[in-house]
Order: sequence, then C-alpha cells, then structure tokens
Amino acid sequence: MKLITGLGNPGPKYRKTRHNVGFRVIAELHQRFGQPRPSSKFESEFVQVTVGEHKVLLQSPLTFMNLSGRAVRGLMDFYKIPVSDILVVCDDFHLALGRLRFRPGGSAGGQNGLKDIIQRLGTQDFSRLRLGVGTPPQGRNVSNYVLSQFREDEHSQIEESIRRAADSALVWVEHGVQECMNRFNADPNKPPKPPKKPRSETGGTDKGNQADSVDNRGPENPASGSGDDIPPALI
Repeated sequence: MKLITGLGNPGPKYRKTRHNVGFRVIAELHQRFGQPRPSSKFESEFVQVTVGEHKVLLQSPLTFMNLSGRAVRGLMDFYKIPVSDILVVCDDFHLALGRLRFRPGGSAGGQNGLKDIIQRLGTQDFSRLRLGVGTPPQGRNVSNYVLSQFREDEHSQIEESIRRAADSALVWVEHGVQECMNRFNADPNKPPKPPKKPRSETGGTDKGNQADSVDNRGPENPASGSGDDIPPALI
C-alpha cells in the first residue's frame, strides 16, 4: 500500500487558494479514477485506487494545514504504510509559479503542513512534491499571499501544472522518487543545457561549464507584514 497526501485547508473558502494546490492535485487524481466515493476517517477524506500493481490511498486531510500530520499518521498506522511509501504534495512560495520539485526527504522549508508531518512521523525521510505558487510581491505578507487566490492570468498555468503534478505522482507510484526528480524537476520553460565541453589535455574543464551550487529558496519569510489576523492552523 502506498499513500499520496495532498495538503490544504478544508472548506469552500480556501478551495482555490495557493495553499490548496495539494488538495487540487488529489482532486485531479480522484477524477481520473472515476471519482470513487471517499471514506471519511482519520480526520481526512481518502479513496483507494490501483496504479499498475500497486494499491494507493489518495488522501486530503481535514485538520487544517498545520495539523496535517495527525491525518497522515492515522492512515499510516492503520494501513501499516512504511514511510518510504508516502508522498506528500504541497505548495511552495519559494518556487516559480507552476514549477515542480520532488525530493526524497529534507526539512519542511517553511511549509507548516510538512513541519507537522515530520514531527508526528518522527522522520524527514518521506518523499514530497512541491508545487510552485509564485513568490510574494515585495512587502506582501507570506501568510496572506498563500491564502489568496490565483490571479486570472495565472489560472491556465497553475491548472496545467496541477495536471503535470498528477502525472508525476503516478510515475512516483511505479518508479519512485529518483525517476520523478530526473523527469519533472527541470524547468519545463527553459531550453535544455548544451553538452559540456570535452576536457582539455591538462585534465581541466572549461570554467564556463562549472556550476555553483546555490540555494535559491530565499529566506523562509521574505515578505513583511504581520498576518496576525490569520488563524495559525491555516498556514
């Protein structure tokens, strides 16, 4: 049994917000499998589908974002799902709109739903798929930004990325996170890099082909503003 969990906040008020793209990926998958009737247990809604030879649970926690770990832990314990068979899909305001990024583990990176899952599972070693929702404008509070809806001119791009994320989640089921990193982490809007130049006779390489490893996620909370009016469970 494998588990794909999409993070978000329940209720129509939050359905189309940036923070709810994880829910929307699960909804896309649900639709592809004929919209089976969901079960409501473990503080979540979920359905069981079959992908190839694998049984898969598609879960949307109903705990609000920063308590998502309770729902994930409930299904994990009941169905005895190993951590290695869990994929969490969530938003990321550090990534450009529509960009996908798979990782086999790591820190929460400022995403409170991931943070709670890490705490309740006692490990960071589960796969996650981050979906870029764009960076907040200068001076915009991050909490207000992720709880806002997409602009009209962003709709087609985010809908395409949700479809692509659903495609990639199915690849994860059958082929694992490394295959997904190779196939989906690259920016689809950028042309492929040219091949590296051959080594010189001295064994060196052209400096123009050397790449620095740069963490371009930016600060965890790059925008200003208090956001004190937002209930903490939502973010």
